[in-house]
Amino acid sequence: MFSMSPRELKRMLKKMGIDVEEYGDVDRVEIFLKNKKLVITNPQVVAFKTGGQVAFQISGVVKEEEVSAQPAPQQPVAEEVKIPEEDIKFVMEQTGVSYEEARKALVNSKGDIIQAILAIKSAKG
Repeated sequence: MFSMSPRELKRMLKKMGIDVEEYGDVDRVEIFLKNKKLVITNPQVVAFKTGGQVAFQISGVVKEEEVSAQPAPQQPVAEEVKIPEEDIKFVMEQTGVSYEEARKALVNSKGDIIQAILAIKSAKG
């Protein structure tokens, strides 16, 4: 079988329009299913980004844990997201919407400028 170095693989994927990002500082990953939880310790996490989508590859030591039927404790109500004026103006410039629409999109996206712009543009059709 033909082998390829990680560097060559990244270069080849980049040519295909796929960005690869390795996360080296991950301590653990938890995946919640309906009746159990998968806990992956000492994981190696790689993200493959293409076309606005991100796919994760996770490898490590997997342990299954049962999840009790008790409801999860109520999360405290999140504080309102503080949106800098520069961010609102930038979204307004990029999308042509009003101050209120730009601010609302930023609040809905928890301050993520790119998500706010994409949401506005997709709503405009």
